[in-house]
Formats: sequence, C-alpha cells, structure tokens
Amino acid sequence: MDEELVTVAPADYAHRVAMYDMDRTITRAGTYSGFLIHVARRRQQWRLLLLPLVALAGLAYMLRLIDRSRLKAINLRLLVGPRFRRDEIAPLAESYADKVVARGLHAAALEQLEADRAAGYRVLLATASFHLYVDAIARRLGIEDVLATRLDEPDGADHVHARLSGDNCYGEAKFARIGEWLAANEITRDAAHIRAYSDHVSDHPMLHFADEAVATTPSRGLRRLAPRMGWTVVDWRGK
Repeated sequence: MDEELVTVAPADYAHRVAMYDMDRTITRAGTYSGFLIHVARRRQQWRLLLLPLVALAGLAYMLRLIDRSRLKAINLRLLVGPRFRRDEIAPLAESYADKVVARGLHAAALEQLEADRAAGYRVLLATASFHLYVDAIARRLGIEDVLATRLDEPDGADHVHARLSGDNCYGEAKFARIGEWLAANEITRDAAHIRAYSDHVSDHPMLHFADEAVATTPSRGLRRLAPRMGWTVVDWRGK
C-alpha cells in the first residue's frame, strides 16, 4: 500500500540527512537523454542525424557489450561533441534546468523536500546524471549538497571532455560517494538519522543504509524488493 509523506522527525541526533535520487524520483522522467537532445537542437542540429548511432550504442549496452559508463560517454560524444567549452554549454544547462523545473517535477517530491527541510534535515542530491546540468537543477530546488557523475576537465575550467572522471555515480559507486561525503562533513553513522528516497532498485545500498527508506514511484524491481525490506512505498505520479 502506498503511504503519505514522511514528516515525523526523531529527536536526539546530531545530524539529520535526507538523501534523494533525482531521475524519476524528483523528476517525472529521466533527464540525461533529454539534456543531450536539448543541447543538440540548440547548438549543432546536424548531430541529431547521429541518433541512429545513439540507438546502436543503446543496443550494445543491452547486449552487455559496453557498460553504462561507456554508453553515457558515447552518447555525450555523439550529441554534444568530444570536447566543448564550458561557457558554451552552461547557458544550455541553465535553459534545460528551467525546462525540467517548470514541467518535469513530481509535485509530491517537492512537498517531501520541504517537509524534510522543515524537520531539520540536510538534503543531499545523489544522482548518476552529469554535474554539467544537475547543479543547475539543484540550485533551482535550493539544494546545496550534490553528488553527480563528473566529466573530465583536463584543460581546467574552460573545456570539458566527453569522458567520465571517476566512476558513474550509480549503485555501489553512488553509495561509495555518499560515504565520502559523510566523512568529509564529519557525519558519523551513529550520530545521524538518515532518510533515503529512490525510484530504482540500483539504489538498494543507499536505501538499506538509511533509517527510513522510501521507494518513490518505484521501478518493478524496487516495488518487489521494498515490502520484503520493510521500506515505505509512495506513488508520486498523481500529485
């Protein structure tokens, strides 16, 4: 059975942290492909002719010929370019963030964010999407703490390359980044009350780690797992 908002905050903890996935948790749909197409349409429309190659890369991923990290890098290279100036992409990231926030968010997710803030929780956005545009979305949501997939910037702040810097912030790699963030902020597990929200079973390490885990409009795998783990299930689509 789907539950209502989580609002009650426990006492006697030095820290309260609410961890949110982004795509299909806060947003109604995935944002990665939408961002690539948004950039291609406004910057180099001829790159849309490469969409069949994007589809081939997706097929290679489904056949397990390439991993998720390689897929993301290939698609970025095809639709944005192998190397691009940050100041050229930044306005497109901002306009894409405006688009997502205007029409692409679960209203109930925003309500839960505000409820957590009101209860004294520090909000952490942890997502496999690229910092390139996630930071812009996070600013609009008033979220200061962000973990996202990083891109290679060997030329300093001027240029970005279409290859990942470090791991794709997904699954176990995301959970490892969360651990690093907690340590960097001097938050120990026994001194913190943690809530976690995600739509996807790949986030089971984060959900299992939390004191309160919420499966938000869950994927099929997470909907099966959540009752066995005693996790709350919510459906945010109709709000």
